This record gives sequence, structure tokens and C-alpha cells, in this order.
Amino acid sequence: MPENLTGNVVHVNLWPRRLISPTTEAWTGNTRMQLELTKRDIRTRRRMAAILRVLKEARRPLGGERIAESLRLSGTDLSERTVRNYLAEADSLGWTENLGRRGRRLTALGRRELTEAMAVDKVGYVAARVDELSYQMTFNPETKRGTVILNVSTMASEDAPRALEQMADVYAAELGMGRLAVLGLPGDTLGDFKVPDGLVAVGTLCSVSINGIFLHANIATTSRFGGLLELEDRTPKRFTQIIHYDGTSLDPLEIFIRGHMTSVGEAARTGSGLLGASFREVPSIALPEVERLSNLSARLGVGGVLAVGRPDQPLLDIPVPMGRAGLIVCGGLNPIAAMVESGIPSSSSAMHTLCEYGELVDYTQLPRLLRTARREGRCGSAR
Repeated sequence: MPENLTGNVVHVNLWPRRLISPTTEAWTGNTRMQLELTKRDIRTRRRMAAILRVLKEARRPLGGERIAESLRLSGTDLSERTVRNYLAEADSLGWTENLGRRGRRLTALGRRELTEAMAVDKVGYVAARVDELSYQMTFNPETKRGTVILNVSTMASEDAPRALEQMADVYAAELGMGRLAVLGLPGDTLGDFKVPDGLVAVGTLCSVSINGIFLHANIATTSRFGGLLELEDRTPKRFTQIIHYDGTSLDPLEIFIRGHMTSVGEAARTGSGLLGASFREVPSIALPEVERLSNLSARLGVGGVLAVGRPDQPLLDIPVPMGRAGLIVCGGLNPIAAMVESGIPSSSSAMHTLCEYGELVDYTQLPRLLRTARREGRCGSAR
């Protein structure tokens, strides 16, 4: 058998020898070369993504030496010279900007590339992101200080007043994550997100903040899945759709909102509908502390726990392992889902950034803040 067929076409030994012609050998050799190029291309793309990720997480310009050092700490061993070559390529593609001695910084195009590239590598990314942000947030309900996790959603300035009305209905029905949010005007910064001109941003509390609160109280929380929860007469009935966090590269509620699968607005008005929720597990032995922290957080506007299960018992027909209890938490993007259902275009990013708890305000204050900004000319004209 020709050497260039070995290991590439596993069933070649079944072919009659008369079919293995010079033409066949040449074709297979080219195929092997194409496969090798593809492998190298994938390796190159992964290295490029790793470099862009370092720049994104640094939030400031970095040089090749610092990037190479960060890569080594994460298990990717690239020389400084190799990193510089990748950065030169990134400059030519518009993904990074060369600031001279200060180093490179990530551009908006680079952020987009980092978000969209290598989808296969990002399967399970949501689960990892949940753990990462839970560890990074610092909010302590006992002291009422620290950072919480925000989802960030943007809309056109002219749509903002009506959008806030739709969101208020959801918060009033206690179908959002707590009562607090933050308003971002053009040019403002929410965490590491800068609000573009002509848009208004709303930062809503992410349900992963519950994980962070529990983690810092030494309660290990396992996030199982996000799903569509059917509400009937204001009572959780069942999950109709679920997406496991370790099997997706997108936040489940983002998917449901984009697919127009929610009816959060109807649930807020009538008590029945489909809303975003997530299922978590906590140690049974920690249930008393879980309930105490949930109640305390709710009083501080960071609530969102819809149901707490019993030890070793299914919750809404979702089984839990021995020694665990289930927990159902409202989706932080539910207010945004109601807004989209009403026909207002929006772009959302779940688990986007960290924000100081003290910067959040009660949702009832958002319309007043928007009106003030309009009168001052910071956000379109006053209405």
C-alpha cells in the first residue's frame, strides 16, 4: 500500500489493487497535504485566539513579552518572537492596534473575532464562565459591598422609554433577578463595556451572582442548565426546554430570546407564560444557610430564587444526586425578553461584566434617570 495512504483512509485495505492508480495516489497525497494545512490552520487560530483573549482580559495595552508570559501561565508556550509575529498579523487584520512602546490593545473587531472564532473549542464555555465570574465577584450581603455580575443589553435611544416600561412590569411581578439595575448612556462605561453613540444600555443582574454569594459563604454550587420555565397561576410548573451549560457556547436565555421562545411579558401580566430560569444544585447540608442568604439577598434587591428543593428529592421532576438539593433561579435577562417580545430590537450579552453593587439603583428609578439625561441632552431629545 502506498505510504501516503496510511492512516488517512482507514478502509483502503478493502480496495482492489487495480483501483490504486497513480491518479488515486496523487489525489490522496493532496488530500493528506490539505489535512495537514487544516491542522496547522486550526493550531494557528487557537494560538491567535489565546493571544486576543490575553489582551481582552488585561483591559490595557500589553507588549509581546507580557503576552508570552501570560500565555505560559495558562499552558501555551510561545516565544516572544512568535507572539510578535502573531500580533503583526492581528494588526493587519484589524484585530489589534499597535500603540508603539505601550504595546497592543484589542479593537472592537478583535473582540468580535474572539467571540465568534473556534466555536467547537467554546463548547462548555458557559459553564467555565459561570465558575470564573462566581470566583471574581466580591459582593457580600452582610456588608452590602462588593461587585456583582451584570448582563448588558443595548437598544436605540428612542426605544429606551418604552423598553423601560416593559422591563418594569417584569420586575414588579418579581420575575427578574432582584430589583436592581444600572442605566448606561452614550459614552458611559458599564464595567468594561462602553456604550456606543445613539444607544442606551441597561445592566441587569445576572443570576450567576447567586453562585458568587454562595461561593463566598463556602457553599459549592453546581449550575446544571438554563431553560424555559412554564409558569401557571404564578407558580412554577415545569421546564419545557433545557440547555446544559457544559454543552453550549452561548447563554441559554440568549438563545431563547433570539428564537422568540419566551412569553415573559404575558407571564408578568397574567401569571402564566414561559420565562427564562436556571437549575442549580447545592449540598443538602447547606440548605439552612442557602435559604438565609437567599432571603437576605432578596431584601437587598439581589433576589431571584424561585424555588428550593428538598434533600435528595426531584424539583419540578428534575432529579438530583444523593446529598444534594435543587434550586431554581430567575433568568437575569427576563426583563429584556419582555422588551424584545414587545417588538423593541435589542442586543444582549449575558454574564458580561462585573459592577460595584453601590452603582445599581432600583428599577423604578431608571425612567427618571433617562428623563434627566434627555433634558440634559445626553441621550436624544426630551419627550
